[in-house]
Amino acid sequence: MARTLVILKGDGIGPEVVDAALKVLDWAAQKGGYAVERQEALIGGAAIDRTGDPFPSETRALVDRADTVFLGAVGGPQWDRHPKNPESGLLALRARMGLWANLRPFEVFEGMESFSPLARPHLRGMIIRELLGGLYFGQPRGRSVVNGEPEAMETSRYARHEIERVVRLGFQVAQRQGVPLVSVDKANVLETSKLWRQTVEEVRQDFPDVPVIHRYVDAAAMEFVKKPELYQVVVTENLFGDILSDLAGGLVGSLGLLGSATVNGLQGSRGLYEPVHGSAPDIQGQGIANPIGAILSVALMMEWSWGDREPAQWIRQAIRDTLKEGYRTPDLGGHDTTESFTGRVLQQMEQIHRKEAMSS
Repeated sequence: MARTLVILKGDGIGPEVVDAALKVLDWAAQKGGYAVERQEALIGGAAIDRTGDPFPSETRALVDRADTVFLGAVGGPQWDRHPKNPESGLLALRARMGLWANLRPFEVFEGMESFSPLARPHLRGMIIRELLGGLYFGQPRGRSVVNGEPEAMETSRYARHEIERVVRLGFQVAQRQGVPLVSVDKANVLETSKLWRQTVEEVRQDFPDVPVIHRYVDAAAMEFVKKPELYQVVVTENLFGDILSDLAGGLVGSLGLLGSATVNGLQGSRGLYEPVHGSAPDIQGQGIANPIGAILSVALMMEWSWGDREPAQWIRQAIRDTLKEGYRTPDLGGHDTTESFTGRVLQQMEQIHRKEAMSS
């Protein structure tokens, strides 16, 4: 059965890292014996330049028919003054697909320990972030002048069903991995967090085998640094997840080592997959962009939306083996190009596949 994929290369180094990751996808699909129906469309600044719209109607039509979407990056300084910024196209894409949870796996790879600020960088886990509620989308919001003084306000708002679906997703991930679920809130102060914690306690009745750890967000930020091994599966609200996700990236050592998924349900659901890094226009076209985040996003896509767990594991192990051997792009202190690093990952995948075939 063919998988359907819409490719949105986007801006800056987006096309370069997407092309690299698609080589890995092609290899995995060929070994798996299935076809991937791929169609390419515009988004972000590239779409603005061609159509005036960061999320044009042609892209919307393709997205509506696709199982999955693979995105490179959006944005760049040349569009800063445009009335429709490139990032608004990404927000519209997420809304169009009905996506409500962001999955951010993180890992300190062997051989990359020196990039982490931690003394004992044993770190591997996932942050599951609710995407549609909280301060970012609550109404009313805005700015005004009161008694001659400027004021600004946002509203943090959550409905129980918005919390329950992402919390349930967190429980299922933790259950599958056999680890506790860490729920992060600020229930000692915020009403939304009190509802969050109450909902977690209610949902946990359906998962008696999953231990639950409640943490206030300030304590979690400290403990993430001091005891990162506790944070293997984290579920939290929009604002806290935004902050903790970048904290995890800092502890890993580079956002270039992280992929992500934005989904609307359990494994098998539709998803948007993209590297965490930005468009990096300063190195665009030089052939030195780090493809790891994009390649790991492909692995996550294959496992989460398509159910292809084995090739996803090959991809991750190939990344680990390549880094362990000392291959690096310049952002990681090495001299590899995007092409040479990707080529070595493909060689490692071939070796892993041969070993498994011989042992079976």
